[in-house]
Parts: sequence; C-alpha cells; structure tokens
Amino acid sequence: MEKGLERSLLSQIRETFGGGDVDIRTYSPVTLAYIGDAVFELIIRTLIVEKGQRAANTLHKHTTKVVCAQTQAKMIDAVYDTLTEEEQDIYRRSKNTKLHSTAKNASLADYRKATGFEALCGYLFLEDDVERITQLVKQAVDTAQVEL
Repeated sequence: MEKGLERSLLSQIRETFGGGDVDIRTYSPVTLAYIGDAVFELIIRTLIVEKGQRAANTLHKHTTKVVCAQTQAKMIDAVYDTLTEEEQDIYRRSKNTKLHSTAKNASLADYRKATGFEALCGYLFLEDDVERITQLVKQAVDTAQVEL
C-alpha cells in the first residue's frame, strides 16, 4: 500500500470483524477508559520498543513507570488547558464517574484523573482520531517530562 493511503487500525478492525454501528456517545466512561487504557499502553510500548532491543523485563519496567495512575495524572494535568471543550467534557465526565475498582498504589485523585485520561484516549480512538491521540500523548510526555 502506498504511503499516505494506509487505513487506521480501527478501520481495519471494523472492516475485518464488523462493528462501528454504535454511537460512541452512548458508551459509559468506564467503557471508554477500558479501550483507552489499551490504546495508551500500545503507544507507550511502541515508543519504548523503538528505543532499541532490550530484555522483556526491562521493557515491562519502563512501560509500567509510564502506564500508571500517577504518571497519567501528571500527563493530563500538563495538557488539560490545551484540550478542546468537548475533550475536557469527556475527561471531566469520566474522571467523576463512579468507579467500581480501587486504586492500586495510587491516590484516589490520581486514579480518577488517569481514568479520565484513558477515557479520552478511548473516545478519540473510537472516533478514529489517532492523530489527536498521538499529538496529546506527545505533548503530555514532553510537558510533564515523562522519561521513556
């Protein structure tokens, strides 16, 4: 396939397996955070893997330092003011949702912020706006000075 004509991962998944018929505005914040967690982790894992060949244990340690509530809370704090009104609304709604799990090794405030950030990533992914997700993650990594 020619450069620039690639289909997104989401469009390939939908084309192969079907789906995409649900209005994502009807998804719960927890559902958005569920998919957003995976999307965010995939971005971070890709960035870490592309830094060079390392043992799987080392890759995992680097990943878990970034894909955790404390770091995600720091990242969303760093970019919140640059979010669109719609993105802020999705983040706030998700951050304030009733959670049915507890924070592991994180304050409740950081856990809620991380959930909101993941939900925003999930929403953008399901909107097929990978460009915006990567832009936000890049900005958050840079502004919050997250070491990869």
